[in-house]
Amino acid sequence: MVTKPPCRKLRKVLVANRGEIAVRVIRALRDRGIVAAVVYSTVDRSELPVLLADEAYCIGDAEASESYLKAGEIVALARSIGADGIHPGYGFLSENADFARLCRDADVVFIGPSPEAIVTLGSKIASRRLMLEAGVPVVPGGDRALADLEEAATAAAEIGYPVMLKATAGGGGKGMRLVGEPEALASAYRAARSEAKASFGDDSVYLEKLIQRPRHVEIQILGDLSGKVISLGERECSLQRRHQKVVEEAPSPIMTPELRQRMGSAAVTAASAAGYTGAGTVEFLLEEDGSFYFLEVNTRLQVEHPVTELVTRIDLVEAQLRIAEGEPIDPSWEGIEPHGHAIEVRVYAEDPYRGFVPSPGTVETLRLPEGPGVRNDFGVREGSEVTIHYDPMLGKLIVWGRDREQAMRRLGRALDELRIEGIKTTVPLYQELLRDDDFRLGKLDIEMLDRKLAEGVLSPSTDGEALPLGKIAVAIEHFERLSRRAAVAPAGAAPDSQGNRPRWRQRARIEGLRGST
Repeated sequence: MVTKPPCRKLRKVLVANRGEIAVRVIRALRDRGIVAAVVYSTVDRSELPVLLADEAYCIGDAEASESYLKAGEIVALARSIGADGIHPGYGFLSENADFARLCRDADVVFIGPSPEAIVTLGSKIASRRLMLEAGVPVVPGGDRALADLEEAATAAAEIGYPVMLKATAGGGGKGMRLVGEPEALASAYRAARSEAKASFGDDSVYLEKLIQRPRHVEIQILGDLSGKVISLGERECSLQRRHQKVVEEAPSPIMTPELRQRMGSAAVTAASAAGYTGAGTVEFLLEEDGSFYFLEVNTRLQVEHPVTELVTRIDLVEAQLRIAEGEPIDPSWEGIEPHGHAIEVRVYAEDPYRGFVPSPGTVETLRLPEGPGVRNDFGVREGSEVTIHYDPMLGKLIVWGRDREQAMRRLGRALDELRIEGIKTTVPLYQELLRDDDFRLGKLDIEMLDRKLAEGVLSPSTDGEALPLGKIAVAIEHFERLSRRAAVAPAGAAPDSQGNRPRWRQRARIEGLRGST
């Protein structure tokens, strides 16, 4: 039986994360009049979340294992500062059942599902079994971890090649191998187990039938403490690079009202079977004929949640907070239909001209696009240091339009206006993608991006130093701004990272933790 978290009005919440999701949560907290506290590592001392929060506390060194993954210290800190709740964001401890249990044991509200739901849905094998029992369609395959290579060979022969080896304890493409023929099974089996062990501390793997070139479509769900679960529609997440999503949109270009109803109903069934509370996502593989199969449940807020927010006009972080306080789901949200079309691109500090290698360094210039239908969810500012210690995502650029065509035009305009200097980013990839006929027509599948990159169809042009015409005015303005600063800067001044006196209204109280907490 699922143990419900305590219900109370939240007065102070500790954000246990960094970057753009920390900024997103901090803003939602302040909108609700809740004191926003945040943890930070030594290299994040001057970053945007610290500047925006009401309170900020150093939790440790740069390595995530010494800071953002210190579950016990974070919970102890929440208690010591009088925080009623902890919001984990995504990544780090957001899907860690032990962390959620520590929060509950400390009488601190974990703004997410119960530890029991996280355990059940975090295991690929346990969740497959639960979905089978609930009648949710799953990809043909095994329902338990493989004992050895011999069992893997027998199972693969029964299912039929090609098959996918998958880690039972993880996701994000880790511990996953495609096996097209029996001769390749042994090496793939060893590689999948080794990667699964390194990534999740668990080397167990299982087999699934490979679904050829499906779409990746996910359903946003919300569950309240009374047991009610609803669907807020779908997101198309088929554009992936190495199993990592890079572009998402809502609604899916091929969705019909009948298919939306079927997939939404399956997602609600899946979440209800696990006693799910809060915001979560049920992911499916979708075939051309409308057949779909359960993939997994992400027991947290998704990176791509803004596209759902734009087409439903529902603030999902605020919904998380309301549910955590014991409020029921708003009845008007049930059966909601998408309004317009939204597209999100993830802006990474990676060099698309050199095989997408990480591009650490200083964000010397940051000019975010503006205008109708444009939203920026970024966690960096001018002067921010992009380090090798964390995920290289700088933020997300999201656009909304009355239809997909207008959304694509707005995305093109926004990408031309976006100006980031000092590091390389993935922006050129998205500019190329907007010129691709398959993307423009919505002909997507989970292999499309990797396939086109391998074929050179989407490779950014070699004249990477050339400015798109839409950026020339931005470049001129930047040059003039630097010239003005150079002319007026007093001798001996100590300018900030932007070259002038900071305009931030510094409200954050920065305290270093001494010793263990």
